[in-house]
Amino acid sequence: MAVTKILVVDDEDTLCEVLKFNLEIAGFTVDVANSAEEALQMKPLSQYALILLDVMMAQMSGFTFARILKADDDTKNIPIIFLTAKDNEDDMVAGLNIGADDYIYKPYTIRNVMTRVNAVLRRTLTPAVNSSAEKNVITIENLTVDPDAKTATLNGKEIKMPRKEFEILLMLVSCPGRIFSRNEILSRVWEQNVVVVDRVVDVNITRLRKKLGDLGNKIITRSGYGYGFEI
Repeated sequence: MAVTKILVVDDEDTLCEVLKFNLEIAGFTVDVANSAEEALQMKPLSQYALILLDVMMAQMSGFTFARILKADDDTKNIPIIFLTAKDNEDDMVAGLNIGADDYIYKPYTIRNVMTRVNAVLRRTLTPAVNSSAEKNVITIENLTVDPDAKTATLNGKEIKMPRKEFEILLMLVSCPGRIFSRNEILSRVWEQNVVVVDRVVDVNITRLRKKLGDLGNKIITRSGYGYGFEI
């Protein structure tokens, strides 16, 4: 079995040690860099399946480092999760626009980080032996969401829902544990030339919760931040 290597880039030694310890316990191989400049010397960077990246560091910022990675053909597809104390929505949107796969605010729990890490790796590490459409199917308990067939089933029965509801559900279950802001949901699900208000997201979330029955409770609300799917 191939070793999954993760790079942690953060100028706080204690956080690096905690992340390294817990990721290694989970079976990953972990390297640590205490600055973006140090990380750039860890060649080849393409060896890493994921980079956990701080934003605010002494010299080069995490955003600048991420832009360098995304501009290089050898590293542009490496998933990035930002770990940062910059907890306003504009910074989160900026990070995601650079091409990051997730954005986690400090202080964070290790359980939250591990959930996000596993979710990103499930999406990005595709076994070579599995080239069928089945690799894209997401199953959580008795819920199955098929991005290719555009269907969701509960206990084997298809859930009838309009396109917007399905796309919101797909967003949430594709990144369990991650919180999506209303603005992010609007920008991903609704066309850019369509004017809608935040309340539209709330209405669709309410409908989804009802259609998912007991699993509807797993669609969680983080006041002031947005919505996520908890596992």
